[in-house]
Amino acid sequence: MPRLKALDPQTTTGKSSELFGAIQSKLGMVPNMMRTMGNSPAVLNGYLSLSGALAEASLGAKVGELIALTVANANSCDYCNAAHSFIGEKLVHIDTKAIADAREGKSTDQKIQAALTFSRVLVDKKGLVSNADVEAVKDAGYDDAGIAEIIAHVGLNILTNYFNNAAQVTVDFPEVELVETAVI
Repeated sequence: MPRLKALDPQTTTGKSSELFGAIQSKLGMVPNMMRTMGNSPAVLNGYLSLSGALAEASLGAKVGELIALTVANANSCDYCNAAHSFIGEKLVHIDTKAIADAREGKSTDQKIQAALTFSRVLVDKKGLVSNADVEAVKDAGYDDAGIAEIIAHVGLNILTNYFNNAAQVTVDFPEVELVETAVI
């Protein structure tokens, strides 16, 4: 049962209504997470702004979605696991094996594996990574900009994981089983 109300885009007014309109025109729907974030236009706008900025980052949509899956499973977020599984497969066109692997923080691509490993380390250590942790991701081919983007993707996903878990947002994507062994 949701702890916070998901607003109805048809009856919402003000800034949240404007944001819902932009989301609707882009996605064809307003997902429950965003409808719930809309209770605070500042929260919804902040999420959309960071998400939009990262969509233009050099890391790319595929790696961003794989990081989202790794972090969602590390944080036991049913909503994000379902949403990013759907988005990864249907919109970013990531193959189902890569999606399943990312739920466990794994990839057959060594460079992506380094990003997913670093993402899990960030979550596990609450950002207090070591020099060796940063060097490992640099050794895989990421420059400072790429590492900054990995950190930002992890931060964005921690926000959405915590929001969805705390608010108990109703999943409105095809549900996907969390990988229990991936939980940190």
